[in-house]
Amino acid sequence: MSVPLHRRQWLTGTGAAAAGILFHVRRSAGAAAPPAAEILETKVISHLPDMYHGWPTVARCRNGQLLLVCSGGREAHVCPFGRVDLMRSHDGGQTWTWPEIVLDGPIDDRDAGVLETAKGSILITTFTSLAYEPGLTRAEKDGKWPADRLTRWQAAHGRVNAEQRKAALGVWMIRSTDGGVTFSGRYDSLVNSPHGPIQLADGRLLYAGKDLWRPESRVGVCQSTDDGQSWEWLSAIPVRDGDDPRSYHELHAVETADQRILVQIRNHNKANSGETLQCESADGGKTWSIPQSIGVWGLPSHLLRLKDGRLLMTYGHRRVPFGNQARISADHGRTWSEPIIVSGDGAGGDLGYPSTVQLDDGTLVSVWYEAMAGLKRAVLRQTRWKLG
Repeated sequence: MSVPLHRRQWLTGTGAAAAGILFHVRRSAGAAAPPAAEILETKVISHLPDMYHGWPTVARCRNGQLLLVCSGGREAHVCPFGRVDLMRSHDGGQTWTWPEIVLDGPIDDRDAGVLETAKGSILITTFTSLAYEPGLTRAEKDGKWPADRLTRWQAAHGRVNAEQRKAALGVWMIRSTDGGVTFSGRYDSLVNSPHGPIQLADGRLLYAGKDLWRPESRVGVCQSTDDGQSWEWLSAIPVRDGDDPRSYHELHAVETADQRILVQIRNHNKANSGETLQCESADGGKTWSIPQSIGVWGLPSHLLRLKDGRLLMTYGHRRVPFGNQARISADHGRTWSEPIIVSGDGAGGDLGYPSTVQLDDGTLVSVWYEAMAGLKRAVLRQTRWKLG
């Protein structure tokens, strides 16, 4: 049985050349104090307590509806049961619908991203993994699992043969043109990142991420000029001196009010390990600056441009205080504030991957996953909050 690479070992390296853009990011030491923030409400919003929920994304549609996708139907952080669930809120996150299953492939469907495009299409992203295989192999050999659990895993694993499982590995997208009533079959999105692509002002869609499972293993951006129906490689993100690109993970992008594009990167290289790296493009994503640490420990980040032009980054904080944090940039990402604690009552590190939307009245809605003390499996949590 082949052993798939762990999330942090996917890339085999590209050695992309630097783009030659001068971009200086001030590290968080000495950063500005964060703006005042008021937490309005924090609550669990998932409806299936017997299932593990992971790696969600929330997006706001033009009609005000909120869409939330996650990897649902799970038994654990790593298992063969993952699928993509979709929930909706028609009242700014006060209530959420029962989850709809929009994608359930023959192996584990993991991190889910979602975007409503300028043309009204809904794009949902995910990637597939066989990371559960080593655990299943051990369980079959040592006999330590309860019989019913082993039977479930073997049945899920056996839905397709080994060749079909290998063929199911990929980075995937599904698309709806009727508001999410129906979706296309899955198709190749070239790269993956937890929160999916973004819409640019010029009409293009830009997807910053990693090319998984293929020999070239690129880290960079691809674009779509046909509303997400197809994707083409645009450019590689260069690598810092001494870094291994295989240790760059889980990118996300935002277009700034001064018409640049920022990308943040989860970094697991020895230098600045666990800190967020950031790079920028001033030419629509054709070339990129060399990533630099912004001095923020936490991962991975989600980027949002607020109505007033400021940038908001939210990220998981997998050490005390366990939870999720946010920072503000008032200068288009050149500097970032000290942290705002969005949640800080976590029981451990199995949490995070927050994403945030802004409502018409300025209220922010942040959603993440969390394994909470006293609960059987990881849930989806949400905070509604406001900046002062």
